[in-house]
Amino acid sequence: MLISRASRLKYNFSVDFFRPDGHVTFADLAAARAFAAQMSAPRTDPVPGSDLYAFFLLDEAYHIILKHYFSRYTGVMGRAMGVLQSNLGSKYDLTLGKFIEEFPPMSVFLGQTTAGVYLATKLPNFGDFGHGVRAAAVEEMLLINNSNNNPALTRYKTLIDESVMAGSAYKELVQLLLDFFARQPGFGNGEFALGETLNELLTAPIKASPDSLEGQLRFIVQKWGHLLGDSFSSKLLRGMDFLREETIRLQTKQIDSSQKVETYVPSFGGSEYAEYERYSPDKEWMPRLVLLAKNSYVWLSQLSKKYQREIVTLDQIPDEELDLLASRGFTGLWLIGLWERSRASQLIKQRMGQADAVASAYSLHSYDIANDLGGWNALNNLRSRAWARGIRLSADMVPNHMGIDSTWVVEHPDWFLSTPNSPYPSYSFRSENLSDDLRVGIYLEDHYYDKTDASVVFQRRDLQNGDLRYIYHGNDGTSFPWNDTAQLDYTNPVVREAVIQVILHVARNFPVIRFDAAMTLAKKHVQRLWFPEPGAGGAIPSRSQYGMTKSEFEDKVPEEFWREVVDRVAAEVPDTLLLAEAFWLMEGYFVRTLGMHRVYNSAFMHMLRDEDNAKYRLAIKNTLEFDPQILKRYVNFMNNPDEKTAVEQFGSGDKYFGICTVLSTLPGLPMFGHGQVEGFAEKYGMEYRRAKLDETADDGLIRGHEWRIFPLLHRRHLFADVEKFLLFDFYTSSGNVNEDVFAYSNRHNDERGLVVYHNRFANTSGWIKTSAAYIDKSSGRTVRKNLAEGLSLPRVGHVIFKDYSSQLEYIRSCKEIWEKGMYIELGAYQCHAFVDFRFVGDSEWQAICDQLNGAGVPSMQDKWKEMFAAKEKTPVVEAPVKKVRRKKKEVSLAKAKKVPAKKKAIVKKTAVKKAEPKTKKPNAKPAVKVKKAVPAKAKVVKKTKPIAKKSKKEVEAQKPTVSTKAKKPVRKKSSNSAATKKK
Repeated sequence: MLISRASRLKYNFSVDFFRPDGHVTFADLAAARAFAAQMSAPRTDPVPGSDLYAFFLLDEAYHIILKHYFSRYTGVMGRAMGVLQSNLGSKYDLTLGKFIEEFPPMSVFLGQTTAGVYLATKLPNFGDFGHGVRAAAVEEMLLINNSNNNPALTRYKTLIDESVMAGSAYKELVQLLLDFFARQPGFGNGEFALGETLNELLTAPIKASPDSLEGQLRFIVQKWGHLLGDSFSSKLLRGMDFLREETIRLQTKQIDSSQKVETYVPSFGGSEYAEYERYSPDKEWMPRLVLLAKNSYVWLSQLSKKYQREIVTLDQIPDEELDLLASRGFTGLWLIGLWERSRASQLIKQRMGQADAVASAYSLHSYDIANDLGGWNALNNLRSRAWARGIRLSADMVPNHMGIDSTWVVEHPDWFLSTPNSPYPSYSFRSENLSDDLRVGIYLEDHYYDKTDASVVFQRRDLQNGDLRYIYHGNDGTSFPWNDTAQLDYTNPVVREAVIQVILHVARNFPVIRFDAAMTLAKKHVQRLWFPEPGAGGAIPSRSQYGMTKSEFEDKVPEEFWREVVDRVAAEVPDTLLLAEAFWLMEGYFVRTLGMHRVYNSAFMHMLRDEDNAKYRLAIKNTLEFDPQILKRYVNFMNNPDEKTAVEQFGSGDKYFGICTVLSTLPGLPMFGHGQVEGFAEKYGMEYRRAKLDETADDGLIRGHEWRIFPLLHRRHLFADVEKFLLFDFYTSSGNVNEDVFAYSNRHNDERGLVVYHNRFANTSGWIKTSAAYIDKSSGRTVRKNLAEGLSLPRVGHVIFKDYSSQLEYIRSCKEIWEKGMYIELGAYQCHAFVDFRFVGDSEWQAICDQLNGAGVPSMQDKWKEMFAAKEKTPVVEAPVKKVRRKKKEVSLAKAKKVPAKKKAIVKKTAVKKAEPKTKKPNAKPAVKVKKAVPAKAKVVKKTKPIAKKSKKEVEAQKPTVSTKAKKPVRKKSSNSAATKKK
C-alpha cells in the first residue's frame, strides 16, 4: 500500500517497511504489528496490526485485479493517459509530479532524485506509451482516491489523505479517469462479474461491506479468488482470521457469562457421524451409577458444621454421612478439587481480593491428592469405607492444561504452546513472580490485574539459562483465557503419551473419571482453536499465524487422542468408567466413535429449565431414530459446578420435582449437584475453601426427595437402559400433540415403569398410545409400538400399578389400554412415576376397577378387603374419617402386596378426577371413592387454576392420601388430581 510523505514523517516509520517504489509491504502479521506499534506511539487510540495487514492485502488484491484488467485490454491505459494529456495539458505533468512528491518512492523520499527525474525513468521492456512509472502513478491515483472513499479505512486516513494534493489538478484528473473507464468494456467473470467496468470493480467490495475490512476481503475472495490464485487467496483468508481475532480480543472484556445459552437439537449429521461405530461396553455396575457432586473443601466445611467437630481431611468424613448417601440411592461420589493445586492460582485470586481463596480446582500443580486433604492415605481410607457401602469415588482430570507454575511448566516447557515473542506489543510483564521454584520466574500479563485486558499468554523466564518464552493460557475460545493455566501442545506425541500415563495413574485410584472440557481435545477443535486452517481462525487471538492446512495437521495428529485414551484404559485398567464433559454437538461422537462411556447432556438442563419442550422431545426423537444407544450414555443434570444452582434454576416446587423425576428415570446417568437435595442456593466457585452463605438445609425439600425421588434412584436398573425404552406423543382431544408432555416407558425383566410429566404452567389432558419411532439396528428400519406392547401387558384382566409421585395405586383394564391407550389429565408441572405393575384377573377386581373409575387409593389390597373381605366380618362403628385415612397411609408396600402371586396390576386412562368424600354410614369402612362416570358436560371435578409451586409447608404436609391442591379440609380430595380417570 502506498502512503503519504506526511504520514511517514509524522509516525517516523522505519525504512525497512518500504519497497523501492514506496509501497509498504508486510511479510506477515508480526511486521504489520510492528508498523502499528510505531503508528500507535503518538496516538491515543492504539492501531491494531490486523487492520493494517488487511489494508495491505486489500491494496495488493486491487493491484492484481487491475493487472488482469490491463492485460485483457492492453491499450486502455495508454488511451486513458492520452485523454488526460489532451484535457489537462501542462497540468497533467504538474499533477503527476505533485503526486510523486506527496506519495514518494524511496529515492524521492530520501532526496536521492527528484519527482521529474523519477517520472522520466523508463522501465526495461516497457517503452511503449501506457506503461512505466507514469502509468503506475496514474494507477496509484485511482487507488488512493478509492481508499479515501472507503469508510472502513476512515480511521487510517492519515496514511492516505488525498488532501495533500490540494493546489493541483488531482480531482479533475481522477474524474477524467473515472469517466473514461466508465465507457470502456467491462471485465467479465462469468456468472459473478459479467460486464463490470473498472470503476465498478474498484467500488464493488466497498459497496458490499462499507464498514468492514473483513467483509471486503471476503467479497474479494468469493468473487475474484480464481484470479488471485490459491496462495494469495489463503493470505486473504488468514487476514480475515486476524481481524476476527482482534474483534474477539476487544470484546472479551464485555462477555457476560450469565447470558442465556443457545441450545441445539442434535441432528447427527456431519463428518463425525459418518465415522465408525465403536461403543465401549458397560461393566455390570455402570448403568446403575447415580453420581453426586461435592466441592471437596466446601463439603468438609459443611460437614464440620453439621457434626459439630473439625472435619478437614478425607479420612475424617463420617461413616454416618456415607450411610446417608447410600440410603438415598447415590452410588457414585464425585469429589471436585482433590488434586494438589497451583500456588500461583491462589496468589492471583488473593491479589484480586479473595483473601480466603484456595487455588482453582482446575489449575493443578500435580496429580497428587492435596496434602491439606490428607494425601493418598486419607483417600485410601475414604475409598474403602465408601466402597463398603456400594459407593464408587470419582475424580476430575483437566488434560488440556496445567497450572502456570506446575511441575511440567518448570521442567518441560516444550510441552506447552508458546512463542519466543509476545503476540501483542501492548502486553507487559512487570508484575510479581508467581513461582515458588527458584529455577523459573512466572509472570502474568500486567493488564489482567487492572482488568483492562485478558492476555492470551504469560511469561516464563528461565532464571538459570535466560530462556524467555510466552506460554499460552488454556482457552476454549468462548470467553476469557483461563489465566492460571498453561495450554499443552497436543501436536507433540511426547505430550500425548505423558497425559495418557497420568490418566492411567488416576484410573488405578478412581473407578470413575470425569474429563473436563473434553471436546477441546477432539482433533477438529485442537486445530480450530490452536492451528486453524486459512479462513477458519479467530477463536483465540494471535493463533491464526500458527495455522496449518488440514493435511499438515493430520500429519501431526494422525489419531484422535480420546480414542487412544479409551483403548489404553480398556486394556490396562478395564473397570473404569470414562465420562466426558463435551458440548458443541459432539456428544454422540464422543460415545459412539471415540468410545467414552458417558457424555454430558447439557440440553437436558437448559431446555427443560427454559421449557423448550418441543426441542428436547425432538432431541430425544432424533437420537432414537439415529441410535438409541447414545441416549443411554448421556449424563443428565439440573446443575453442574459451572452453572447456577438447581434451586435457582428450577425452584423447589412442582417443577423441580417433576424434572428431577425425569432426571431419575430417563436412560443415562443422573448427576446431582452439590447442595441440590438440601436446596442450597449458593454456587460454589472452584476456589472456595468454604461456603460464603450461611444456609440451612430445606427439610421440606429433603422430605420431598425421600418419598418422590430416592425410591426411584434405587430402581435405576429399571430405567437406565434403552433396549425397552419408548417415548410417546401425548394427543389432546383436538387430535394435536402436546409437546409439553413427556411420556415414556421402560422395562427390565418383569419390571415396568411409565413416567408422565407436564412441563408447563397449564392444565392439559389427552391420550398416550403409540410410541415415537426408533431405529431397529438389526433391520435398519424404524419401528413404533403401542403402550400396551411396550409395557408387555396381557390382553385380558387388569393391571395394578403405583404412582411414586403421589404414593397412590391405580387399577386399569388391560384390554382398554391395548385398544385405546391411556387417558391422563395433568395440572401445572404435574408428574407421575408409575411402577410396581402387577396383574389380576377375577371379577372382584373388575368390580373394584368399575367403582374407582380411574381414581387412586393408598392400597389396592386394602380396597379389595374393604369391598369383599369386610362382608364376612361383624360390622363395626367406623372411626372418624381423618383418623382412618391416616392409618391407611401407614400401610406398608409389603402389606399391600399380599395379593395372590398371579394377580398383578396396570394403568387406567390416567385422568384421575378427585372425588369429594361422601357421607358414610356409621358401620361402613372408609374408602377413597370417585363418582360414577357422567356425561362429559356434567363432569364431577372442577379444574382449578394451575399451581406452579408448592410451599415448604405443603411439601412437608403432603401425604399419599391427601391432595396437594386441596385447601379446605371440608373439600379434601384424594391426591389423584391428575392420575387416571376413566373416560
